[in-house]
Amino acid sequence: MLHLSLRQWEVFCAIAQSGSTVAAAQAIGLSQSAVSAALQQLEAGLGAQLFARSGKRLMLNDLGRSLWPQAQALLELAVQLEQATQQTEPSAPVVLRLAASTTIANHVLPAILTDFMQRYAQVQFEVVIGNTREVADAVGEASVDLGFIEGVSHWPALQALPWREDELVLIAAPSHALVAEAGHSPVTAQQLGNCRWLLREEGSGTREAVEYTVLSQLQAWPVAAVLGSSEAICTAVARGAGISCLSRVIAHPWIERGELAVLHSLLPPMRRQFSLLQRQGKQRSPLLQALVQACEDAA
Repeated sequence: MLHLSLRQWEVFCAIAQSGSTVAAAQAIGLSQSAVSAALQQLEAGLGAQLFARSGKRLMLNDLGRSLWPQAQALLELAVQLEQATQQTEPSAPVVLRLAASTTIANHVLPAILTDFMQRYAQVQFEVVIGNTREVADAVGEASVDLGFIEGVSHWPALQALPWREDELVLIAAPSHALVAEAGHSPVTAQQLGNCRWLLREEGSGTREAVEYTVLSQLQAWPVAAVLGSSEAICTAVARGAGISCLSRVIAHPWIERGELAVLHSLLPPMRRQFSLLQRQGKQRSPLLQALVQACEDAA
């Protein structure tokens, strides 16, 4: 006979994610005493502790870490069972939590989410923006329902679904010496290696793609600056700080205004994959599946 409740597992997951009963209580709308009581009942029912206590901080122990993915899957299944008795279009507001790397969040997702909200008026979105590594962390911690990354996933516990292709372009200020030279013939790897480069930070999908497709072809690449924003790189490159390589969707407005120029080179075509990221074995709700389908249709 089962003595453990969904509420107790919900409390367990909330504490695992937040690290305290106070934060967990705020997240799921219970009092701290109710959260503490539910945790005590859960651990008593299992006959084992799930957290290591350090002051007010609660950290998952080995048993807790092993049970966390299963508890998350249990809660997701409960939500799906409840939604299965309702229409796909919810009658009450539903929040879908997303995490997206900066290029996708700023230049690809807005149009997709706008169209989706016009179809499903009760859906609300909470979008966390970070680099690829930060998006993967958010998906792995179950703080978001779906992630959007640029490039390859390096996380075995997460499932990456290829989504759409993105083109990378070499950019420089129109006054840069290589722009004039490129008007006569494509620039060489040696010429690119002699330039000062502006790059994204470690952990960025753009940085990884540039290292793989461009920098790996050069013998050297003097780094002028490492910036945490592709838009900041565009500004610095336009002012003559050096050259860079970014997604065409980011650079396009600057190119159209004549503030940046595309450098044509002898390097192989520079493309990368955008991917959707979710936990392995995650069962999507009908609305989340509809969003995935909308993303695939937009691609």
